[in-house]
Amino acid sequence: MTDLSLGNIEEAARLIDPTFLNTPQFVDAALSRRLGGDTLVKVETLNPIRSFKGRGADYYLRRVPGGRTVVCASAGNFGQAIAYAGGARGVEVVVFAATSANPAKVARMRELGAEVILTGDDFDAAKVAARAYAAEDPARLFVEDGDEASIAEGAGTIGVELAPLGVGTLLVPVGNGALIAGVGRWLKEVSPGTKIIGVCAAGAPAMADSWRQGRPVASSSPRTAADGIAVREPVPIAVDRMLNCVDAVVLVDEEHIRRAVRVVRDTLGLLVEPAGAAGIAAALQHGISGDGLATIITGANLAPDLRAELTGTGGRAD
Repeated sequence: MTDLSLGNIEEAARLIDPTFLNTPQFVDAALSRRLGGDTLVKVETLNPIRSFKGRGADYYLRRVPGGRTVVCASAGNFGQAIAYAGGARGVEVVVFAATSANPAKVARMRELGAEVILTGDDFDAAKVAARAYAAEDPARLFVEDGDEASIAEGAGTIGVELAPLGVGTLLVPVGNGALIAGVGRWLKEVSPGTKIIGVCAAGAPAMADSWRQGRPVASSSPRTAADGIAVREPVPIAVDRMLNCVDAVVLVDEEHIRRAVRVVRDTLGLLVEPAGAAGIAAALQHGISGDGLATIITGANLAPDLRAELTGTGGRAD
């Protein structure tokens, strides 16, 4: 069983800010040649926060009562999404992030109006601090990305858009699990033949281990450039949701993650963050191909050093 509602996903597809909906989805010939077969990509980076997170954040914030301060923890993309949606609705937002967080993502969260507090060595330590901070004041509302059903339901609108295309196998980057749970919930209902494969970084295997063992399994501190999927402590309900809709989970190493970022640059002309290219990395490393293969390009908020490596601009946006 799952607590995610098909009706809510359908409602989200009608209500979410159109800025985040109906994103490009297409088969690129050059990328398909690299991967050994036709591959459809759904590009979730062409919006004000450059990631898919705006869908779930927008749907969630529509349900938050007035006068509350929303508190969350984020590696960067979720915090940007909550900040953007909060700004659109006049909701104060406080984001906790690790001291090691991508500085570009931190700057962008602040630019979008969030108060950002840096604490802890990694995302999960920042989450503990965020939860404690929210508990100090009843006006503060703590929201956890992988826990809150409406966030997964908002992300599930990606499945609504993909379903008519007859996807055979979908490769989905797995962070806190909201994306794969929401998309999987929809596709398993309307396209039960679609195989859903989660992709985790080998240096952050907690969600993969949890899915395989059927219960939350923590890992050691993540060691991956893919900060968007660098989970150490799985959210229990997110694991439960995955058990209902995921057919397999694979790990990708750092070499293939970085290679995937370059492949996306060279074929699609897009600069994407390591987590955003995880599905491409899985196809490269594990030889996943075949009719109806698809993946979601989930984010494009690169760390300055990787941007410099890919563009030769020293990290500048020009």
